This record gives sequence, structure tokens and C-alpha cells, in this order.
Amino acid sequence: MGRGERDAVARGARLHEAAQAVVGDHRAAVDAVRAALKPIHDAAVARELGAIPVARLQDVTEGRLRLGNVEKSGLGTVGGVLEAGPYRLRQIPGVGQRTVDQILAAARRLAEAVHETVAVHIDVDRPEPSTTALVTALHVLVEAGPDARRAVDRATALSERLGPLLTDAGPAAGRFGMLLAGREKKGRALAAVDGIRSLVDEAEQAGLPELLAQASVDLLRGSSSDIAAWVDFELRSAEYYSLLAEVSGRLPDAAAAEGFLPEEIAERVRTQQLDDSHRRVSLRGYQAFGARFALAQRKVILGDEMGLGKTIQAIAVLAHLAAEGQSHFMVVCPASVLVNWTREIEARSALRVMVLHGPDRHEAFADWKGRGGVAVTTFDALRGFPAPGGGEVGLLVVDEAHGVKNPKTKRSQAVALWTERCERGLFMTGTPMENRVVEFRNLVRMLDEGVADSLGERDALAGSVAFRKAVAPVYLRRNQEDVLTELPSLQRTDEWEELSASDEEAYRDAVRAGNFMAMRRAAYTRPEKSAKLDRLREIVREAGDNGQKTVVFSHFRDVLDVVGTALKTGPTAGLPLLGPLTGSVPAGRRQQIVDDFAGVPGPAVLLAQIQAAGVGLNMQAASVVIICEPQIKPTLEHQAVARAHRMGQVRPVHVHRLLATGGVDERMVRMLEEKTRLFDAYARRSAVAESTPDAVDVSDTELARRIVEEEQVRLGMTDGRPRTAAD
Repeated sequence: MGRGERDAVARGARLHEAAQAVVGDHRAAVDAVRAALKPIHDAAVARELGAIPVARLQDVTEGRLRLGNVEKSGLGTVGGVLEAGPYRLRQIPGVGQRTVDQILAAARRLAEAVHETVAVHIDVDRPEPSTTALVTALHVLVEAGPDARRAVDRATALSERLGPLLTDAGPAAGRFGMLLAGREKKGRALAAVDGIRSLVDEAEQAGLPELLAQASVDLLRGSSSDIAAWVDFELRSAEYYSLLAEVSGRLPDAAAAEGFLPEEIAERVRTQQLDDSHRRVSLRGYQAFGARFALAQRKVILGDEMGLGKTIQAIAVLAHLAAEGQSHFMVVCPASVLVNWTREIEARSALRVMVLHGPDRHEAFADWKGRGGVAVTTFDALRGFPAPGGGEVGLLVVDEAHGVKNPKTKRSQAVALWTERCERGLFMTGTPMENRVVEFRNLVRMLDEGVADSLGERDALAGSVAFRKAVAPVYLRRNQEDVLTELPSLQRTDEWEELSASDEEAYRDAVRAGNFMAMRRAAYTRPEKSAKLDRLREIVREAGDNGQKTVVFSHFRDVLDVVGTALKTGPTAGLPLLGPLTGSVPAGRRQQIVDDFAGVPGPAVLLAQIQAAGVGLNMQAASVVIICEPQIKPTLEHQAVARAHRMGQVRPVHVHRLLATGGVDERMVRMLEEKTRLFDAYARRSAVAESTPDAVDVSDTELARRIVEEEQVRLGMTDGRPRTAAD
């Protein structure tokens, strides 16, 4: 027994200490969130109880209580009853001890229910010391990211294995311990040393010590400033709310999160492992279940409502299969979301991604065939590629799958052939399909003919329970109200579009003329070939299918006219269309338009110039906001969005900003983010900034001049002096 054994034990002890430190650091960060959350949650519970009429106690006791004298005494709410307590209640004429006990028992039952269900909303426009403390505490965990969560999980597992081994190896840790140990203890010590050596070698080969060290640094770093934490919250509020739900334990109903699947299918999905080693984003519980569903059932439709992260779930499936050794994947989507898919895969995974689009798509396809990765292509381009042999492609993802519901179209036939040849298929659509059985059956047939054959019109007539049971093997849908227990008040998505050839031609003409304003709206100059307009129609259609109202903002009146004309045809033709709400509309009439918009039962669309609608109007009904182009003044954009997102918070507000790659939009976004983000975020929280948004914005003229000059150089148009026409 010598130095080798002692060194092995020492290495194991150091690793065990590092693992316990990470677990402790994470626990401290979580405890900080809980401590910051408690006063906010308690206040929300008190507000809720203070709004519940005392008559509701009748519901809890099935009408057995007599509450007339209690109400006459001035105790009109459940909160008031609890605050009064037994002594004051007993002083009310006609209220005996038994009634007091019954009233308080019923009030406490309601209070417990409220305590479990009340949601905490963080108002970014009205930060208070309590919410700032919560956002700052959450910022630590969000910044630490998935790697910290992974490190904690591995540290916990490692500690559970190393701890007992280090105890058994105790005699081998010193020079004389083994001399004093008996035969049995000595044998146990030697076996433990071998186990420690093996565990430490395995951990070091996997890079675990470095992972643990980095996690501890990230968890102990803290937030650089309150402002930085608030800015980060605005940029990725969904991650903050996801962590908040996890830490608070206020998770959605399990059955709802699992799409009300039959138990035998749900249990199979729960036992499905999900490897996160190639993934760079944390999943909410329902998202992890969705990814597991796709893996366990192999060929499925993910029909989650818009805004629940279908793309992230698909990336989680891709990452898992890549970790298992699969090398080739195909994503098929509309051209309007091609760039979004590429950026999401790059940002949220370690997977190689290739775009198969444009004149070089066949060369790119050959490269993908040889090297592997995630290929992203369009429905039309897919038709030109040879279908794979069996087992070649690990997963086929079809986004906006409702677009291939007609089996007679060539794009549907191409998707059906690829689905047949691929081991796994994941169709995605936010359009509810329950009431479109014929169309739905066509999609299901591509995935599972047996389920399609068993699905008849009677299933729709029998109601949602019968329908869900019939399609459960292939279909999973969750709604926001069922799974988002902590509703984020605002979700932002930058919709990056690749300009069509027609868009590009119009854009070049505007750049050649040095006309900055024409450059900004070039993507709408030729509506019949507009990539941005195609995406806008898709968003409006999906919002309409889900019963949501949409506000479309643009700086330009003529862009709103183009949008209005486009929405009057095709799938959006039946939606009520209001506006445009412009600067030339009198103030009183503007509010009437907004009121009419709110009064429409069901989905509707309101068109509005961002300057006219950005201040003073509350668009109380909208839950989807589309911004047609980036704004020169960031404050103007924030204020316009705030008109919708300050409504009753029944649903989160989804903001889609339409951006074109490679030109004026990309340059504007980059310049404004680099130069004004932190300062603007700070200044917007002052009364001066709210009343005078120009105070914190960069110069319009200087920004326009720089962008025009840079674009003329990029496109080889350096002859002549650039100019920036106002319109």
C-alpha cells in the first residue's frame, strides 16, 4: 500500500469537494430566487384574496354558511375575513363560534388554492425594488445556462457514487491506516480505491472537472448590474419565466403538459431518455415531454399552439439523435422561415447546419450527403432532391406541415415519399386540426396509415376526448393556458427573411438612388414576390386560426396599404380588417378604431402607423404584434409594443419583427443594439424618457447616411455622392 493509493484517494476527494461545491453554489442561487420571490408572491396572493367576494365561501361549503351578517359588518372579501381573524368575527351579531370556525376553515381552503395557483408577473416597464431583486437573482441562473444545470446534475450523481467510496477508502488515505485495519476493512478499502480511480479517470476524460469549475464561477459571478439584468430579461423573458416556474414548483398540470395523452402512451414517453449534450438551451417541462414524445413515437405531429417553442423541441430531438450517432437530418419549411431555422439551430445546438436553397442547392445537397449535419430546405426545393434510402436520414422535420395537407399536390407527394424513407418524422403546425378531420387524416396517413384509417368523422363529432384518444399515437397539442403557469408578459421574435429576387432588385434600385426610406420598405415594393409579406400572412393566418387578434405596425402608410390588400385574399380573406390608423386620423377617431377592434368577437387585424399608435392608445385585445421593419428610434418601437402588452395579461403578447438579411435591416439592428441598448434601457425607466423619446435616440440623419454609404460600397455602387431622400 503506497503513494499510488493515497494519490487516487486525494484526487477523488478533490473531485468530490468540487462536486459538492457546485451543488451548494446552485442551491444558494436557487434559495436567493426563492427569497426574492416570496414577498412578491405573498403580495399577489393578498391582492387575489382581497378581490374574492366573501360570498364565494358558500361554494366551498356547498351553501351551508350564512354570511349575511358578515357582509353587513363590512367584511366583503375573503382577504378581509382572514385579516379579521376569529376574535373580530365572533363580535359580529348572530355569528357563533361554530360559524366562525366554518368561515375561517373555508377561507383558508380558498387561500391555499390561491397560493398554489396565483402567477407572478414581472412588469418590465414598472420595475420596483422587489421585482429588481427577483430579476437579478434569476439572472445568475439564466446566465449560468444549461451547462450549469448539466454540471449540477452530474455533480449530484458523482457525489452519490464517490461519497461511499471515499468513506470505505479511509484507511488507504494515510500512511498507517492500512496497517491498523483488519482484513475485511482492508479489502473494502482496496476495492474502494479502484472504484475511485476509475470514477476520477472517467470524469477527467469527460472534462467534468473543468465543467464543475466553470459552473461554480458562473453561479458565483452575480449580476454585473440591475440594468444589465433587466435588459437581459427583456431579451429572453421566456427563459426567466421557465426558471421561475421550476424554482417555485408551480408547474402546469401534468395531464395538460402531456397533452392529455392516454396513460399507456404517456408512460412510454416519460421513460424515454433525452440527451442534452449537443443542446445549448434549457427546456421547460412540457417542451422536454414534446421532444420525448417525438422520440418515443418515431413519426408524429407536434401541434402546440403558437408561442410554445415547437422549434426548440425539434432541435432537442435533433440533438438527442446526433448524440446517439445519427449524422444526417432534413428540415423542410416555407422559404419565409428558412433563415430563422438556420439561426435557431446554430444558436441552440452544436449541430452543423446547411442551407439547401437557391442556385447552388444541388452542390450543397451533395456536400450534405457527404459530410452530414442538419440540412434546411424549402418544400419546392425538396422536390428536386433524390429521396433517401432507408436509414440514411435520422429525422425529417416538416414545419408548417398544414401546407402539405392536400395529397394531390407535388409538394405533398415529395414530403410523403421522404417521410416513408426516413426512420423518424416530426411534422409541426400551430394550426388547430381538430375540426378539420379530412385534412388531418391526410397528414396522419403520411405518418401512420393505421391511425389514419381508424380516424373517421365520428371522432370529431364525439368531441375532443374521443378525438385525442384516436390520434394520440401520432398527435400532441398543448395550449398556452394549459402549460404556461407563469405567463411571460412579452415574447419577442426576430423573423429573419431572405429577400426574393424581386425584393433584391427593388432594394438595389433604392440603394443606387441613395434613398434610405425606400431601402427600408423595398421588401414590400413588389407584393406578389415579397418574402416579408409572405411571412406576415402566415403569422396573421396562424393567429386567426388560434382565435387571436393581431396589430400590424409600420412606419410607412404605403406599406400598410400593401399589407391590407394582401390580407384581403387567400387564407386571411375572412378576417375583419380595421384601419389603417394613421397620423391623419383625428385622435378621437383613433380610439374609436381601437375600440371597434377590441369589440370584434374572435380574431381580427388592426393596421397602424407606428408613430400614430405608439403613444396614448391601449390596444387591449391584441396578443400578436407584427412590426414590418426595424425602427430608427428604439423607444418608438418599445412604446408601440407597450400599447398591446399592457393589457389584462390574460395571454402573453407575441411580437414578431420582420427583418431582411444582408441589407439595411441587419445594419440598423446591429448599430442600434451596439450603441443604444443599455443606455436606452436605463433611460426608458425615467419620466423624461417616456415623455420625450427623442432624447435617447441616435441621430436619424447620421444613421441613414452611414447605412446608405456602407450598402453602396457592399453592392459595388460607389460612383457619385450618396444621398438620403426622406421619402
